[in-house]
Amino acid sequence: MADRTTQTVHWTTETMSLGVVIERRASDHRWQSHSWRAVGVIPGAPAIETPRLLREADGVAQYHAATLDIALYRTDTPGYKHNIRNETIPKIFVVLRSDEDGDDDEEDALETADGEAMPRPFFVTACPFEASVYLDTTAGGEVVEPVPMPDSVIAWVEAFVTKHHVDQPFKKRKRKPFDPRKGQADPRKGQAVRAGRR
Repeated sequence: MADRTTQTVHWTTETMSLGVVIERRASDHRWQSHSWRAVGVIPGAPAIETPRLLREADGVAQYHAATLDIALYRTDTPGYKHNIRNETIPKIFVVLRSDEDGDDDEEDALETADGEAMPRPFFVTACPFEASVYLDTTAGGEVVEPVPMPDSVIAWVEAFVTKHHVDQPFKKRKRKPFDPRKGQADPRKGQAVRAGRR
């Protein structure tokens, strides 16, 4: 299902279009009438210019908010392998950007057909390590949310990992012998030793 492949000497990339589904759910919270969150992705979804309502019932509305390309890189195969083989449910990580921080940048603005502001999906990844970077650096207007990875995407990622992943053998570092002439710490005494005569 990968629609594009790019290769250079140092890396290999495959990409797939994913439609990001975000959900508006009514809330009983005192200060917030509703909440938004990413709930899924649609493999091979077409590009859209405005959010499309997919379903609505009982105070819950789901929208195809945007279509983004997810890219796989040969250098990130350890993260993909961890995601699809070690997790109970493999995940796609969606980064949402909200305009609630008062930023009026039109590029970030996304609205429902009723004119209600909604978060804008702007990045997707299958690598939990890459997602953790966003978790560590996101400001108040951004959030990273995991959603279930569809079976067809799991198969695509698995094939990429099988083709490109190379396990790196563990190499134990050899401890260098103590040399009092170099002013190193003496491991036997737990203190620094000055170079030269004592």
